[in-house]
Amino acid sequence: MARHLRSVPGAPAPVGPYSIAVEANGLVFLSGQGAINPQGGGFTDSIEDQTRQTMDNLRAILGEHGLDFSHVVKASIFLIDMGDFAAMNSIYATYFDSDPPARTTVAVAALPLPEMKVEIDMVAAR
Repeated sequence: MARHLRSVPGAPAPVGPYSIAVEANGLVFLSGQGAINPQGGGFTDSIEDQTRQTMDNLRAILGEHGLDFSHVVKASIFLIDMGDFAAMNSIYATYFDSDPPARTTVAVAALPLPEMKVEIDMVAAR
């Protein structure tokens, strides 16, 4: 089992005591990512920009494992406001050429950082 305990180039460092990704039995479990800019922190205000940055962070982690979004079999999306669903969904869809993964989207009361509007975790298969 391989663990990534430090930041991956192009993705932000963990904000707590967890691995960015853990690989086991041909599956790669990516911890939830938000829109933290790995080159300088901070958040943009729009859900579109936050979704784009979140997906770019996830792409960097997948790439570190030699994977891309075509390997993703499951995604979970956490939104502060379900009113952002359509805007988030329009950006999220652009990251999957065809056959998007299974997905759950739920509204939550809060996310780990107060500026976060969206968090996404994924499971990918080799």
